[in-house]
Amino acid sequence: MRDYAARVAHQLETFPDFHARHRRENYVGDLRPVQFADGEIEVELQSSVRGRDVFLFAQAGRNNQHLSVEQNKMELYHCIDAIRRAQPQRITLFETYCSASRSDRTTRRNSVGFWIHYKTLMSLGVDHIITYQLHSDKSRTIVDPRLCAIDDVPGIPLLQEYIADNFIKATDVLTDQVQNKWLFCSVDAGGEAIAKKYARAFGTHLVIAHKQRDYNKANTVESTTILTDSSLKGKEIWIVDDMIDTGGSIFTLAQELKKREVAKIHIAIIHPVFSGPAVDRLGWLHDNGMVDTILATDTLEVTDDIKRRLPSLHVVSSARLSAELIMRMNEEQSLSPFFDDFHARTYLSSPKLFM
Repeated sequence: MRDYAARVAHQLETFPDFHARHRRENYVGDLRPVQFADGEIEVELQSSVRGRDVFLFAQAGRNNQHLSVEQNKMELYHCIDAIRRAQPQRITLFETYCSASRSDRTTRRNSVGFWIHYKTLMSLGVDHIITYQLHSDKSRTIVDPRLCAIDDVPGIPLLQEYIADNFIKATDVLTDQVQNKWLFCSVDAGGEAIAKKYARAFGTHLVIAHKQRDYNKANTVESTTILTDSSLKGKEIWIVDDMIDTGGSIFTLAQELKKREVAKIHIAIIHPVFSGPAVDRLGWLHDNGMVDTILATDTLEVTDDIKRRLPSLHVVSSARLSAELIMRMNEEQSLSPFFDDFHARTYLSSPKLFM
């Protein structure tokens, strides 16, 4: 995530007071992986970090180096070991998308991927983990804050601000159009909490979908049922979730909604995982006029090929939010403001310095 780290460093330079105190420092360090002939790796730290706060950006999903999840994790573990050996004051891992959080279910005979990942990070010397929107709230219960703290920062407000700035823009539009014609829809019952956050933020109602899976096949949706007796004709629907993986749930849901004669369908998700057939499925929905807009953040790399295939995709940057978190943590300030709920009317009514 070198490009992402560079964007965050650029954002840090826009905070005058913070930059004035640190302007002689190079914000971006240099870590270089080395691979041996037998496939083993080693990471070399080319920058001095003795006594400093180190913020390491990483995620194990799709990347422009085409490394697998396993390769990404192994490189991350080596990076942390190299940094810890250089005696920094504190290591904070920014894991923008924590793929391991999807493995958080404990049964009698299964491993728990998030616990393994967290325990490894903790044993290597990470002091604090920052991530954007874990897949499940229960992942946080694994964490022992005495050994390694975690802050799961909500990613939803990034998308909510973008929607307010680009689709609404004024409070009269919020009152006259959004609150009368918009609905927020979850892809399943498990996503109801996310849909509620959007509905509360914009003062609208929500719709819940129920998906029937084929449990003999992974990532397979047999059918989707819309759980409402109200007419959706002419409504503008926002399908919201924390991520799109293979896109199967949204693919069937969008087609079902179109049968209800909705006016427009938009999609807003935090993590563009886009595994397997996801891009083709979303591209088909766009080509057939079923989806107008797809919003996602940059917690994973979105390649030029994906952007070309999905012209309706808008990538919302999280770099400034990461920079604000770094600034506050470095100066031992509270992170509470980043956990506040978003309210569209309050946001649209507040003065903006730049338009």
